[in-house]
Order: sequence, then structure tokens, then C-alpha cells
Amino acid sequence: MPINRSFFGEHVADTLYSGHMPSAPLEGHHAVLDYWEANHSDKDDRWLAYILATAYHETGHALQPVEENLHYGAERLLAVFPRRFTPHEARSFAGRPEMIANRVYASRLGNGDEAGGDGWRFRGRGLVQITGRSNYEKFGLAKEPNDALDRATAVRILVEGMIDGAYTGRRLDDYFDGDEADWVNARKIINALDRARDIAGYARRYYAAISYTRAEAA
Repeated sequence: MPINRSFFGEHVADTLYSGHMPSAPLEGHHAVLDYWEANHSDKDDRWLAYILATAYHETGHALQPVEENLHYGAERLLAVFPRRFTPHEARSFAGRPEMIANRVYASRLGNGDEAGGDGWRFRGRGLVQITGRSNYEKFGLAKEPNDALDRATAVRILVEGMIDGAYTGRRLDDYFDGDEADWVNARKIINALDRARDIAGYARRYYAAISYTRAEAA
């Protein structure tokens, strides 16, 4: 049964956008819903709710593919990557995103060494930030990493990656299955428990919209 888009949009606008959803996130929500209804409409609505909440958080509420912001100052570099920079290095790397990416992502996530440039080439992109050569390879994007910014591709990566456990090995059905619903620990699908309670709150609001509209439509 199709989701009632009108009610969904109104409910999400009221609870997550202070009453008005701008056109860009509105289009982004529809893109995710379109993909879901075409490919996974028989799956658990809680999966969709958590997928949407993840995209809402990872894109700064825009629901549009974004590129990782690596414009760090020296102080922020030392706070975020304390093992990657000395204070002197942090000052010389500050404001130089390509150099920063090549340093912090060197020799990990399937990347080569710092000089090879993989850190910058495979920096975070999409509706959920895929990072590193090995992750781009999982989705067939190693030759054209900028394709992760294409909206249709970004939606596919977001949805299928969370269903299949492509990011951390944890999958949606590890946390939402039958009577089980662990909204907080589901953050481990993407990375540890960073902002886990905030995202759980967003997901519950999405779920309320989805489940209520279906009840109304019936």
C-alpha cells in the first residue's frame, strides 16, 4: 500500500522542520520513499523510518547528497584527529582539505598511503558518508567516486547499505525484527553510538508518520 505522501510530508514538516519543509528536503524525502516503495515496500516500516532518520542527520537535515567537509582549522584538527597531527603539523594543514583527507584516511579503509591521494579521492560523499576505497568498491563506485553524489545512486547506497550491513557489518534486521525495536543501538549500523539518541528520536517521528498514514489510508 502506498504511503500517504501528503500526511507524511505534513507530519515530518511539523515535527522535524518547524512547520515548513523546504523544497530540497521535500524532494529528497520523495526520492527515498520512491525507491523504498519500488524495491522494499514489503519490509518493516521501522527500517524505512531509521533510514530516513540517518539521512536527515548525516545531511544536516537537507536530504540531499553531500560531500564531507574537511575545512578544519588547527585547533579542530587536534581535537578530531589527535593521533594524526602534531601541533606544528596541524597549523600547516589547517584550511587545506585535500591534504587533510590524504593524511587522516591514509592506509586504512582500503586506501593507499598518504602520497597516493586516495584519502581525498575517496572522501565521504552521499546521503550517508561512504568513505575509503573499499567502501566505494562495495557499491561499484571506485572508478567514479563522484557518482556517490548522484541522488538516485546515493539513495540506493543509503537503503541497500543499511539493509545489507555494508557499513559496519550491522544490519537493520539486527535491531528491528518482530517485537524487537532498538532505536538507539541501531546507530551501530553506521558508526558506534555517535548522536544515537538524537537519531532515535528522529526515527520515531518518521515512524509515527509512516505507520499513521498507512492506518489512515486503510
